Amino acid sequence: MATFKQYETKKGKRWLFKHYIGTNEETGKRESVLRRGFTTKKEANLALSRLLLEIEQGGLKKNRQYKYHEVATMWLEQYKNTVKESTYAKTLFYFKKHILPIFGDIFLHKISSTTCQKAINKWHKQKYSMYKSWYRYTSKVFEYAVTLNIIDINPTVRVTIPKKIAEVNEQDHINFYNKEELQHFFKCLETENNYSQFTFFRLLAFSGIRKGEALALKWQDINFTTNTLNINKTLSRGINERRIIQTPKTKTSIRTLSLDPQTVNILKTWREKQKEFYFMQGINTLTPKQLLFSNKHNELLDARCAVYSINKVITKYNLKRITTHGLRHTHCSLLFESGASLQDVKERLGHSDIQTTMNIYTHVTEKAKENTADRFAKYVNF
Repeated sequence: MATFKQYETKKGKRWLFKHYIGTNEETGKRESVLRRGFTTKKEANLALSRLLLEIEQGGLKKNRQYKYHEVATMWLEQYKNTVKESTYAKTLFYFKKHILPIFGDIFLHKISSTTCQKAINKWHKQKYSMYKSWYRYTSKVFEYAVTLNIIDINPTVRVTIPKKIAEVNEQDHINFYNKEELQHFFKCLETENNYSQFTFFRLLAFSGIRKGEALALKWQDINFTTNTLNINKTLSRGINERRIIQTPKTKTSIRTLSLDPQTVNILKTWREKQKEFYFMQGINTLTPKQLLFSNKHNELLDARCAVYSINKVITKYNLKRITTHGLRHTHCSLLFESGASLQDVKERLGHSDIQTTMNIYTHVTEKAKENTADRFAKYVNF
């Protein structure tokens, strides 16, 4: 039932109506809709008729009551139950740092396709590599609002996604060592007298595993009889930067790798040294679930420690600058140089498809490139 009332404004008399729409099932409170600003009672009656039709056809649209950040919060609560904690933590970061600063305080029904287009254009112009992901997350909130009957259409469907322009990144091209550079790197590491650090980087360079995979390893993952290493988990960041171990992103990341005898011996030596170090602190490390690499409290290491360690060594000995991931590139490049097939490299590195291997690791060492011409000439010449 609706009630109508006339009231005074600076611009003259206006009409309003208030209509009771029912009881909120969640709060148990009576809810009403208030509309004002009509110049005549007839105009107010017409607006009421439209409202009643809207309720009858699909429920009351409450777009004027919701700002983007409110619906985003509701969507994130649902999304939280569908992904791993590390993925949810990254998504929260994207919303906090990039999406909500643009859309957060705007009412949903006032966000146009033009507003969305300007946002993605801005991200693209500033050369954010994740701009397409932010667009998709932005769109998912609008999709959710449509399903809740808060808005009628998703404004992002009319957006043109800017094309990512491939740029040659010289740092990516040189982010690996050749054979001689790798040997020199380890000679420098030997002088540091830090066997944990030496073992960690040896494992990265001679197995090609990811930094997170190495930091999640336990001694039970190594078979010293068959000289193999099982990769089935990775170190990630959860809510509030919490360090967590979880399954890899793809099934192909779960794999068993062969290890060379020297790397196996280095691992055995490190286990003895680890036992001695932690024994002095009253910690028993001779358990299958003991981490290969841990902090002084025998807890999960922060992945940033590995970044700090490699940068420190590179700076001290004036080495070519690469990242920890560059040791994975190095392993791949030297595998190609040693004659490994594309399929062998794909499986060893745990790529989900052969295209990933081809796209990322086509840059082999200069020596391998030079040998390509020699091999061709030797084959063809007569």
